[in-house]
Amino acid sequence: MIHPGPRSLFLASAPVFRHMAKEFSRKQRVASQIQKELAILIQQDLKDPRLGMVTVSAVEIAADLRNAKVFVTVFANTAPVEEVLQILNNAGGFLRHALAQRIELRVSPVLLFVYDVSVERGATLSALINDAVAPSRKSPQK
Repeated sequence: MIHPGPRSLFLASAPVFRHMAKEFSRKQRVASQIQKELAILIQQDLKDPRLGMVTVSAVEIAADLRNAKVFVTVFANTAPVEEVLQILNNAGGFLRHALAQRIELRVSPVLLFVYDVSVERGATLSALINDAVAPSRKSPQK
């Protein structure tokens, strides 16, 4: 029995690998891992009581992986959003160092925390839709 060499095996499966590489780029994988790790770090390691409940909703990372924009949402907080962002940005150096210990990257990205308004927009749009549909629900159907 003739065994196909590794080259023929690679050539047969090469299109699958190329497709997967386009679908999940390294930048996206790193951003996803940073999002997961930062969510844990903020929840467990930052002890500031003014933070309340902070959720990391998304991470956008630069192509060179040196800068990361971290989108956060704030629920049940005791401080205004601006103050929470200031606390997070001031703790950015600590979080960057802790992140570098958890994820092996050549360069740990500089973190910039930004408030994610998509949750508020979604709630506003949902309320508008409910208000628009409410009159049709109240009217009797024929």
